[in-house]
Amino acid sequence: MTRSADVSPTSIQSVSELPDPPRSSLWGFVYIGAAAFFWGLSASLGRAAFTGRLLPHSGIRSVDPLILSQCRTSFSFLAVAIGLFARRGFGPLCLPWRDLGKLFVLGLAGVAASNYFYYLAIQRTNVATAIIVQYTAPIWVLLYMVVRRGERLTPSKIGSVLLAITGIALVIGLFRHGGMQLDTVGVLAALIAAFSFTFYNIGGHYLLARYDRWTVLLYTTLAASLFWIVVNPPNKILAAHYSASTWLFLAAFSFVSVLLPFTFYFAGLELLLPTKAIIASCLEPVFSILIAAIALKEIVGSVQAIGIAMVLCAIVLAQRSGSDAQCITPVD
Repeated sequence: MTRSADVSPTSIQSVSELPDPPRSSLWGFVYIGAAAFFWGLSASLGRAAFTGRLLPHSGIRSVDPLILSQCRTSFSFLAVAIGLFARRGFGPLCLPWRDLGKLFVLGLAGVAASNYFYYLAIQRTNVATAIIVQYTAPIWVLLYMVVRRGERLTPSKIGSVLLAITGIALVIGLFRHGGMQLDTVGVLAALIAAFSFTFYNIGGHYLLARYDRWTVLLYTTLAASLFWIVVNPPNKILAAHYSASTWLFLAAFSFVSVLLPFTFYFAGLELLLPTKAIIASCLEPVFSILIAAIALKEIVGSVQAIGIAMVLCAIVLAQRSGSDAQCITPVD
């Protein structure tokens, strides 16, 4: 269902001058924080499953990470599609071809590409290198928004971006011996993942000004699912002969790692400008560390604690950097 059929230049100017109410901005951070929590939870669930701590006799450890990425997107699409078709019918979900194209590009170049190239970066380097390169995305979002005059460049925004990235580097232990592993293909893949992450923050924000988050989620997960079918045809998955408990885990994992977090993330993008949203998303590695410490008994060091504090300070600084304006500019 569309938010508005047409946006005239006059309406663009008037909307861009109206700041969001502070309460809406705060709820935007809450939604993004909830998304980051579920992404962090899914990281711990995946780690527990693949190390045999969770359902050790289910065969989950034999699941290829590529298939895990594919299934979590496809299951999420099926859940959203069934829910929307049952509630709205097919008619309201028929969109103009131009808008369908934008949503598919967002799903392919944003969601699917960020997932695929992040996976490739981990293969060629390590998790710490992939994370820190991908989380340069706040820099690219801020630069894009300033160049396109969607946001003003302020000291508080610069400070919050730098605090967030430095905090993540400390949280993931980047400065420890062996923390950074440089490989040309791996670093390039992580950088592409960062640009994809940037793209779906910016593109998602503007598309959510036109369509509700369920419609955006439906078509972006559809595009990502089609991408994975090309990369890894379903017959390869069926040939693995997974057990019923493994399929049940894959379905549950898809809801925790894609359906719930993306629902919350898109809800936050409706209320926040992309720079603030992506800074708040830096809570993901923080939640990963904290959940692993609680559930998997992993130790949080003093350097990691400093990094967590820096990420939290970055989010507070971003939230206090002024009210958001719903600046609608062309997404093309």
